[in-house]
Amino acid sequence: MAEKKRKILVLVEGAKTDVALMERLFSIYQIDFKYEIVSYCTNIYTLYKEMFEDNDPDDMDLLQLLKSREPDLVKKTLFDESYSDILLIFDLDLHDFGFTPEKIRHMAKYFVESSDVGKLYINYPMVEAFYHMTSIPDLNFNTYNATLNELSAGTYKARVNRENRNHDYRKFAATKEECNIVIRQNISKAWLVVGDPEDDMPPSQAEILNTQLNSIQNENRVAVLSTCAFFIPEYNLKLIR
Repeated sequence: MAEKKRKILVLVEGAKTDVALMERLFSIYQIDFKYEIVSYCTNIYTLYKEMFEDNDPDDMDLLQLLKSREPDLVKKTLFDESYSDILLIFDLDLHDFGFTPEKIRHMAKYFVESSDVGKLYINYPMVEAFYHMTSIPDLNFNTYNATLNELSAGTYKARVNRENRNHDYRKFAATKEECNIVIRQNISKAWLVVGDPEDDMPPSQAEILNTQLNSIQNENRVAVLSTCAFFIPEYNLKLIR
């Protein structure tokens, strides 16, 4: 991302946890740009169906697509504005009936530039991964995985609630210093997942996704990993030091 003044559109999946987390990150890091956080209120595979399934996404206007499905007349006007960057924050949702590796790879390959068509950040297995730490730092974080069985059974969120440091998301990573640790641990784990030497900046979303999909196919599990905050070091690495 360039260092110029911007206005960012942040498209998130859910209306509660996702919005609350992004609001907190923007508040804690005080990044100098305007932003709008909008909930898509459904998962990434609905977006695939609407934008990719029977269409060439290059012929589609994401903002106008979002406007067409927004019932709130006030929110509709947000999609007529001009944005310098678009961030798409979604869960992998591999237990959804619409999930296929081909679909999510297609989207990850397409949404790679925030200042163009938008950049996709995927949470594994879902946004609650950000809070999946028993302490900050959590020395066992690199070992945490979510199995296909617990995702199919819908028990992963309850597990995070049990294993969350405070058992209360509002009290988790309450300071910038703690958030820095959480983000750095996720970056470190992302490099471990892709099997490359660690770097201060996160690996590409495509690299992470491909490795995670291989784990799903071969081991019936996915490494717990939150990438939704990776836009912060990508904007300015100094913010998490």
